[in-house]
Amino acid sequence: MLLCTLVSPRRSPMAAERSILFCFAHPDDESFTVAGTAARYLSEGVRCLLACATRGEAGKMGDPPVCTREELPRVREQELREACRIIGLPEPVLLGYRDRELADAPGDEIRRKLVALIRQHRPQIVITFDPEGANRHPDHIAISRFTTDAVAAAADPRFYPEAGPPHRVQRLLWTIPVSVWLDLRAGREPFSCPGVDYVIDIRPWRARKADALRAHRSQHLSIDRFFFHLSPEERERALSIEAFRHGCGTPPPPGATDLFAGL
Repeated sequence: MLLCTLVSPRRSPMAAERSILFCFAHPDDESFTVAGTAARYLSEGVRCLLACATRGEAGKMGDPPVCTREELPRVREQELREACRIIGLPEPVLLGYRDRELADAPGDEIRRKLVALIRQHRPQIVITFDPEGANRHPDHIAISRFTTDAVAAAADPRFYPEAGPPHRVQRLLWTIPVSVWLDLRAGREPFSCPGVDYVIDIRPWRARKADALRAHRSQHLSIDRFFFHLSPEERERALSIEAFRHGCGTPPPPGATDLFAGL
């Protein structure tokens, strides 16, 4: 594994166009973790792109089922595209790996794909799962590791020179663990939670996040449990903020409420 040791780049006029790359494992990861944040920054003119490693073929099919097991990959891809449309994201980049097998995917190949994405789209910020994978899901852990490696490799011209000119990401962020998210949903003050370095107010985009979540119809059991089958107070909190941990790169100011604060 490469070490993610980013150096703060000098400011330049070219840095005016802000951009974010989101890297996750499954369809619905984006709606759980960053839908409101993406909608907010898209509304401000920030370029945003989502990379999804699998089509979620090992996931649930709903109760009652919305499709057969054989149909599930196609259905989940359609759900992902609809969620992206609702959020305002462009068409997602599908990396083409198998659900629940991402940890065994060819590491060099997936890193090369991610490095190529970073060098092509040149994001200032990259967001993925924390190293523990939010809930210790092996695919979440794997995409976190691969993305963190790719962020470091993309800045180094010795790695994957065929993938384009080097690009140094200014900030790598991680989503928070489920345990911390549950504390936030219960009403704990966000910056008192361990590992919370950025808190994004998504209340103006609450309805859009809810609609993006509902687009994943096959996954309604877990989505309802986390977001909708709650008390009104908990539901409001669950759809009001998204929080992130600083991974590496330019550190944020204390109490950051903007992912670009300090860049």
